[in-house]
Amino acid sequence: MNYKTDIKSRKESLKKLLHVITQNEQAIILALYNDFKKPAFEAVLTETNYVISDLKETIKNIDSWAKPKKVMASFLNFPSSDYIYSEPFGNVLILSPWNYPFQLALCPLIAAVAAGNKVTLKPSELTPNTSNIIAKIISETFAVKDVVVITGDATVAANLLSKRWDYIFFTGSVAVGKIVAKAAAENLTPVTLELGGKSPCIVDETANLELSAKRIVWGKIINAGQTCVAPDYILLHHKIKAIFVKLLIEEIEKALGTNPEESPDFARIINLKNWQRQLSLLENQKILFGGQSNRDSLYLAPTLLDEPKIDSLVMTEEIFGPILPILSYESKADMHKIISSFEKPLSLYLFSQNKLFIDEVLQKYSFGGGCINDTVIHLANNRLPFGGVGNSGMGAYHGKLSFDIFSHKKAIVKRGTWLDIPIRYAPYKNKLKTIQKVLKWL
Repeated sequence: MNYKTDIKSRKESLKKLLHVITQNEQAIILALYNDFKKPAFEAVLTETNYVISDLKETIKNIDSWAKPKKVMASFLNFPSSDYIYSEPFGNVLILSPWNYPFQLALCPLIAAVAAGNKVTLKPSELTPNTSNIIAKIISETFAVKDVVVITGDATVAANLLSKRWDYIFFTGSVAVGKIVAKAAAENLTPVTLELGGKSPCIVDETANLELSAKRIVWGKIINAGQTCVAPDYILLHHKIKAIFVKLLIEEIEKALGTNPEESPDFARIINLKNWQRQLSLLENQKILFGGQSNRDSLYLAPTLLDEPKIDSLVMTEEIFGPILPILSYESKADMHKIISSFEKPLSLYLFSQNKLFIDEVLQKYSFGGGCINDTVIHLANNRLPFGGVGNSGMGAYHGKLSFDIFSHKKAIVKRGTWLDIPIRYAPYKNKLKTIQKVLKWL
């Protein structure tokens, strides 16, 4: 493989992809609306512009990312020059989800192509309009031998997983992530799993309550709560509960009006199965606000729940919808008992002005990533890694990290021939003390 020629061809294909996506942006926005009424503002902010920005950054930096990196040589190998080479894994399978069907399909694909891999992309069958426009864009940009889109349901995904791949990238639920990991293990195929979990949102008594409520509501209602990093439940200091619930309700009504079903700025649940699941989470719960639904339009209002039991369905599963349970705590021990009853989450959010408390939370809890005094927006910085830990996933990407996860890092030592120190060669007689002194000095 000619390094410079290959990088040039990768860059050209990404430039072509950028052009085709830009030309089809309105069609992408329409497809997202037709799939689940995603507002155009959210489609641009979280889907098309996100992908376009990712493409531009990759095109700008691919030469430096792909160039062999010289590292400090070991004195033991003197004289030598040491390098890390980035090479493609080979044939990559990307399984993308329905909640951000354009962004979460294209961003991994961009990185895989930039790293030199051949890609098979399986988009979600739950967003057929977006999947179709993705297939159109890919067919106009790449040769089938380089990148191909395969559509279909779970049986198609299962068939793809039964084949041998050099790398698998999956975004979706924990349950399906385990299936993917098991299939990958059959061939020791490396994987990245971007999953989810119950992401807590802590608000203490020192927080700016008005601003906190506004930012939490935004992070929850965007995409109708169908976001892997959405706040899954709120932990409120008991002293501020009454006022904060009032502020949350006010912010929901400011954002979506008194009847969110009529708002053009609120998406719908993806399908009937997921809508019915959301309603099942409301059973036997005390609703503080919301709860209205419409089967015909798959609408569910932003809904606040009061103190659900930890072992209730809404607290034992990731919600992935516009339902927001509110729990209160009096002491840090109360808070810890709740958070530690769940697996490590994908995100954690903390609203506080108490620096000691902030540091304590950051040090005490393991989670993928998060924000202090905001929600969701850590995804906007592509210099930050995005990924889970434990049950919320493995591997992280975004920016250069995306290029790196689709690249095998090959270590190369280039030895000089003008000097060859003989101490390492057998016979070892009378060399032990000398090598011990040398190693101790090093």
